[in-house]
Amino acid sequence: MIQQGILPFKLEITEEEITPRSGLVLYAEVLRALKVKQGVERYFPESGSNRGYEAWCFIEPLLMMLYGGGRHIEDIREIRDDEALRNLLGMDEIPSLSTYGDWLFRQGKVEGLEATERINGEVVGRVSQREKEKDYTLDVDATVIEAEKKSAQWTYKKVRGYQPILGFIAENGLCLAYEFRGGSVPAHAKAVEFLEKCEESCPEGKRIAYIRSDSAFYQAAVINWCKEKNKKYTITADKDEAVKAAITTVVDWKKLRTPEGRETGREVGTAVHIMNETKEAFLLVVQRWKNEQMDLFSPEEWCYQVIATNFDELEAEEVVWWHNQRGQAENFLKELKIGFGMEQMVSGDFLANAFYFSLGILVYNTTQAQKLLFMGKSWRRHTIATIRWRLVAVAGKVVRHGRQVILKLVAPLEKLEIFLQVRRRCLGFG
Repeated sequence: MIQQGILPFKLEITEEEITPRSGLVLYAEVLRALKVKQGVERYFPESGSNRGYEAWCFIEPLLMMLYGGGRHIEDIREIRDDEALRNLLGMDEIPSLSTYGDWLFRQGKVEGLEATERINGEVVGRVSQREKEKDYTLDVDATVIEAEKKSAQWTYKKVRGYQPILGFIAENGLCLAYEFRGGSVPAHAKAVEFLEKCEESCPEGKRIAYIRSDSAFYQAAVINWCKEKNKKYTITADKDEAVKAAITTVVDWKKLRTPEGRETGREVGTAVHIMNETKEAFLLVVQRWKNEQMDLFSPEEWCYQVIATNFDELEAEEVVWWHNQRGQAENFLKELKIGFGMEQMVSGDFLANAFYFSLGILVYNTTQAQKLLFMGKSWRRHTIATIRWRLVAVAGKVVRHGRQVILKLVAPLEKLEIFLQVRRRCLGFG
């Protein structure tokens, strides 16, 4: 045998039907259990000609690519070249990459954005129907997507890109509503309008009872809206001159302890505050700690962090720890951007990118639904990277016996049991 390399083996091509990513069939079943295909057929416009591709022919491979770890449209080739996977899914045709670009551009111009929002809403609704909680916590946050694209604008981070804003349900991690915005649009723009959109997107039988946000939503209009809608809120307050004056009135300073009783090295106190345009006063929960860098350029003895709230039934330290939980929204954003490749956009056209981002939200939400509805509780804390490593990247061989198709996994028995569990739960999902 002619030696091919250092290690003692020989490379050859096999004609057998083998897929290196068997776990994608589970995600395909999740999409069907959640009736995503029916939503696409219902809301997307039909092909303009008999020879054109229907929307699902574009969307399913794209969702599979993003779920499987692809970062660019070109990575759809990996789905197209995996004949074993395509045969299992009945994915007969996949449009060419150039056709994908044209389709994204067209859908951004027509009903694509609205259609995807409706499908995302249905996915959220199907999860919420099976949850006992009736009162949801809304975590609002914006994020910067850096991009050197024609439609990109300068952001506050001094890079060109886009700045979408998103509202997440804290209890289940689902993205309830979102807006894809230009990079120059500040996070505080149209804050009340975005909250109204989140309110309208809330599933039937549920309500947004609590709102958490950073200082972008520290606005009189937002505080008045929360009052009118009977929402409890915690919002990081800007340390403007009025807030600084209010801090000087704090007299109830006490040590800030963790919920377990450990000291933090900080103190916490409260003050009553009102803005020029707010309809009533609200509470400021103030944290302070010694300024370790006190010098000529930073002469203040104390550093402060301030939370505006109407949680008058909670102790000050309880408000602090509850508000700090909004940090999980940053983890949701990290999962969306890094886990599902939404830190990069695909087009120079703004609306095409907005549509692509909405599909990223769809794969994010359906993956959350997969963990919540079809997998064991231990999977809920895992990121998509772990799911790919443990479930997606499983080799499988497709075998046919008469009319029966069998996927033989190259994996230990415990993985087969996980596959069977997900499939059974998808089959029984109504």
